[in-house]
Amino acid sequence: MPELPEVETVRRGLAPAMVGARFARVTLRRPNLRFPFPPRFAERLEGTTVLDLGRRAKYLTARLDSGESLILHLGMSGRFDVTMPDGANLSPGDFYLEGTLGVPKHDHVVMAFANGATITYNDTRRFGFMDLVATSELDTCRHFAAMGVEPLSDALDAALLARLFARKITPLKAALLDQRLIAGLGNIYVCEALHRSGLHPALPAGALAKTDGSPTPKAKTLVKEIKAVLTEAVAAGGSTLRDYARPDGERGAFQHGFRVYDRVGHACPTKGCSGRIGRIVQSGRSTFFCESCQVLPRT
Repeated sequence: MPELPEVETVRRGLAPAMVGARFARVTLRRPNLRFPFPPRFAERLEGTTVLDLGRRAKYLTARLDSGESLILHLGMSGRFDVTMPDGANLSPGDFYLEGTLGVPKHDHVVMAFANGATITYNDTRRFGFMDLVATSELDTCRHFAAMGVEPLSDALDAALLARLFARKITPLKAALLDQRLIAGLGNIYVCEALHRSGLHPALPAGALAKTDGSPTPKAKTLVKEIKAVLTEAVAAGGSTLRDYARPDGERGAFQHGFRVYDRVGHACPTKGCSGRIGRIVQSGRSTFFCESCQVLPRT
């Protein structure tokens, strides 16, 4: 599943074709993706202009001059192929299964714009979806109403993290992946941020709050490292896993900077640490961490 940096990379790749452009024709080649398309979906899009293209957690949001907003979710294998007005072809944020690149039968939505650009949505597994909601209700719609704070926003600081996690016995990694608390964090970047912070993924989340509810020093470190790892990943164009690629066709480079993710048995990169990277399973997902410098405190 593409995480926040990959979705942000897709947003930046689509923006030149979409922002300020008017939908001329929208073709749906099937009645549904993960969910059925909204009633009169193509008709409601055609003739509208995209005012801006944003991101909420792992979703894209296109605000339209009709008073509605288009919500786009890539699912596991969704991708956009873009033909620009000058004929240039882009594939912003490719994230697809080996052997399925460019298979026409998986082209499910074609959006042609009055400026000459065409965007085709291709999705092998059809776990992605599209929706239309009133822009005035975007924050309270069913997709976002229960969603937590954006990790790269100023709203996420150590004090908020402590309030969110206070008295929770949930493992720290699980709490960080809870989209109701912090929206947009995924498995890769949580593993990386925890390692940078020297925190064991199974530590009770409440350990980051003092008895008076204020943040511990480690809570401050974790917030700083969450923001740092996401910012670095966005700058690198995301992480290439199963052929994820940047808008210019080159693969994202952040995977070359992984400290722990998918590096079982490798030496810990932390200076002065002689440990090795290990793996445990939490809630059915792999967690990677250093067995030496990320230890659970003794009780």
